[in-house]
Amino acid sequence: MEAHVPTQSRRALLRSGAGLGAAALGLATISASTARAAGERPAPGERSAPGAGPRASGAYPPTHWIPASASNYTVAARPSTYQVGFVVIHVTQESFPDAMKIFQDPAKKVSAHYMVASADGYIGQFVREKDVAWHAGNWDYNTRSIGIEHEGWVDRPEYFTDAMYASSAALTAAVCARYGIPRTREHIIAHSEVPGATHTDPGPLWDWDRYLALVNG
Repeated sequence: MEAHVPTQSRRALLRSGAGLGAAALGLATISASTARAAGERPAPGERSAPGAGPRASGAYPPTHWIPASASNYTVAARPSTYQVGFVVIHVTQESFPDAMKIFQDPAKKVSAHYMVASADGYIGQFVREKDVAWHAGNWDYNTRSIGIEHEGWVDRPEYFTDAMYASSAALTAAVCARYGIPRTREHIIAHSEVPGATHTDPGPLWDWDRYLALVNG
């Protein structure tokens, strides 16, 4: 997503963290009810209801289903149609609510499978893992990866909180376990490392050593 100047201070964002979680949780609850009514539910490990615990196998952290617009991803049947071999790490350059609106806007043509909030590590899921999210700017990598966005800006490391690192690492570890992806930097990559990438996220201030230690911990 395109960068812009954040409109809230870090202190204000932290103060409003509980409100953000509650607002997103409310959206997730409504979306889950709609999905159930339509007979559409995420696959095992892809939570459709808020507050659900980890999968028995794979140890997914709690995630909350907030569906992206159907115009912003490709329906597929992974891993049957495409083998998943990468996790791509992003930073939104937006607040969580603004990025959520982008994923739900059919005109934007962009999405990610997951997004992690800065203040408390809240995880929203926007695209089912079986489907192809449009996050990497490279179709081949889109088909073979899970995209995880992180709320914040590449030049503001204060957004990369302990809660965010821990929650995201637990998610990445579960994804790797599910698809047999090696938990290495060759397979857990930056958006900027995707061939042809024009984005710089997650940027030089993302602590890869710490993150990989948590993923493998």
